[in-house]
Amino acid sequence: MSNVTTVPDRPVAAAPDRQPAADAALLVYRGFKFGAAFFGWLIAISMAVLLSAAVSAVALLTAEILDYNRSDAESAPAAAGLTASVMGIVVIAVAFYSGGYVAGRLARFDGARNGFGVWMVAVLVAVLTAGAGALLNSQYDWLGDVQRPDIALSTETLATGGVIAAVALIVVTLLSAIVGGKSGQRYHEKIDRLIASED
Repeated sequence: MSNVTTVPDRPVAAAPDRQPAADAALLVYRGFKFGAAFFGWLIAISMAVLLSAAVSAVALLTAEILDYNRSDAESAPAAAGLTASVMGIVVIAVAFYSGGYVAGRLARFDGARNGFGVWMVAVLVAVLTAGAGALLNSQYDWLGDVQRPDIALSTETLATGGVIAAVALIVVTLLSAIVGGKSGQRYHEKIDRLIASED
């Protein structure tokens, strides 16, 4: 009878898992990217200008067809103001959605965060512009020379409408930019799923 030497079972080392390393490499590309947010903001501003011009042209053409003149607007200033505010908010919402989408496409990851970055860049520019305007007005008092007796609305009504429009504008642009950013990221996610299915 021959002697058989047995070797105790030892756990076989598993193949090195490369997933953590890949995830660590991807972390470099994740997060907020100022370049993506900045160029998204530029697209948002450009879209706002283009859409405003298009809406203004359509409004003028419609007023010409319906024979809607200034006296008609002055007879119902609240309706005219509400219509202009709604159209303005729709235009700016579409513009910020476009800007967020571009930021999400450029950044590839974290589309919502970079869409939020588009909104933050817009807020920063607006604050700087308002500060510069307030500084210049304190020196030259430009607003004191503005007299608009043709506006048939009280100061209180104008102030209330302005606050409501500002709050709506802030909320709508924020949500639009975030949703646009997520939509831009979803483009890359579809490609990643397609590549993974082929592997």
